[in-house]
Amino acid sequence: MDKTMTEDLVYDALRMALGHRVPCVDDLIFHSDRGSPYAAIETRKALRKPGISCSMSRRGDCWDHAVAESFFATLKKEPVYRTIFTTRAEAKTRIAETIEVFYNRQRSHSNSGYLSPLDFENPFHHEKTNHLAA
Repeated sequence: MDKTMTEDLVYDALRMALGHRVPCVDDLIFHSDRGSPYAAIETRKALRKPGISCSMSRRGDCWDHAVAESFFATLKKEPVYRTIFTTRAEAKTRIAETIEVFYNRQRSHSNSGYLSPLDFENPFHHEKTNHLAA
């Protein structure tokens, strides 16, 4: 989170996301809208380095990234709109905790068979790891 959307913010988010993944997982897709930080040449280079495919939504078609839109709607309804934050640092901490502790590990999601994102990805990671080790 930051005051403005910059390429550095995209890089930081990418590093955080990759830090939470099993290193041998391939076929990762980075889906975004057509904002300039995502479309920048340096961003595309940063995605190619670990072998991540870039996917961008079509111009003006919010349905292309409906899962992301749903995530942000949920995030706003659950912790953000219900809380008055006194500082930006407090907001960043609370929202990060909500995403990492509750949303990714505990909250069930209908589009993944009512599993949390972590539980949904775990069998995939184990399958990939076992397949590569064989």
